[in-house]
Amino acid sequence: MRRPLRIGVNALYLIPGGVGGTEIYLRALLAALSEIDSLHQYSVFTNRETEADLTPHTPNFQQVHQAVRAVRRPARILWEQTALPLAAVARKLDVMLNPGFTAPLFCPCPQVTVFHDLQHKRHPEYFRWFDLPFWNFFLYGSALVSRRLLADSEATAADLAHYYRLPAAKVKVVPLGVDRDFFDLARQRRPEPFLLAVSTLHPHKNLDGLLRAFALFRRTHPEFRLVVCGLHGFVAGPLAALRDQLGLAGVVDFPGWIPRQALHDLYTRAWAFVYPTLFEGFGLPVLEALAAGVPTACSAIQPVAGIAGDAALRFDPLDPAAIAQAMLRVTDDSALRQTLSAAGPRRAARFSWKATAEATLEALIAAAGE
Repeated sequence: MRRPLRIGVNALYLIPGGVGGTEIYLRALLAALSEIDSLHQYSVFTNRETEADLTPHTPNFQQVHQAVRAVRRPARILWEQTALPLAAVARKLDVMLNPGFTAPLFCPCPQVTVFHDLQHKRHPEYFRWFDLPFWNFFLYGSALVSRRLLADSEATAADLAHYYRLPAAKVKVVPLGVDRDFFDLARQRRPEPFLLAVSTLHPHKNLDGLLRAFALFRRTHPEFRLVVCGLHGFVAGPLAALRDQLGLAGVVDFPGWIPRQALHDLYTRAWAFVYPTLFEGFGLPVLEALAAGVPTACSAIQPVAGIAGDAALRFDPLDPAAIAQAMLRVTDDSALRQTLSAAGPRRAARFSWKATAEATLEALIAAAGE
């Protein structure tokens, strides 16, 4: 019988409601691991902001509180690089999982680190000047010291190979999943006249292009609103100003990060879903919209287009007129809407958090055994 491994999970980066999709990923992954694995012992290292609800309430999972706040990034990085390795020694860990890009550079046990994207290499112009050195140094260092790297998509795996010159055997593609609750939403749909986008307000999300396209769309559909739901990131102020400049102040909402139940309600009521991103490591909101049966239009970029397949209408994200035309089609073409609504859940069913957890656990076992 295989000896139970002592697995650490570095959740020090998590700021509840403050890190976007990586929080959804971590919560879903831990829950799925607890469902498929009762053998190995997990120590989930958390910060002062994280409540006990992060860690599954099963006998083989334990939340290990650390006396550091993630909102104080320098302190969190220092703790990750010094105190976390000491905790790994104290707990005699066999392997450490780092689900948020960075790993301790001097750790006594093998490590598996998750890279959700390499945006800092592909689009450094989207980063603040004082943040970029951190991303460059710690992500590269983490890639070097980790025994295995997990990439959300083939696109991210290709970026890891290109920018870091890593051997293919070191990188494993592990797609994300989608919560089963979203498939239930498809049977509860009651569309109202608003378009939904779920996205952090960051430059690469192309929300300025979305606003310009929506202004064109509103010329023939003045009854429609737009809801852009997600963290208020670097361009929240400029986006609000652009909204007002385009005369959309009363019809475009930026509610910020909202509880999952409220998000489910938006998916249930949205007439259509639009995702105009210029860069993604995966594109989880598209997968959620498909599972919920919401007629979806998204950027024709990888990996988003590959995830959506034929279950979404694709457009050139650099062309506001093309985005507006996609809005018109996904709003007015009843036959297309019916086709997309039916195809979405079938496409999304190919992705599950159980599969993500199984692949992740496989990588952890392999790393610990080398």
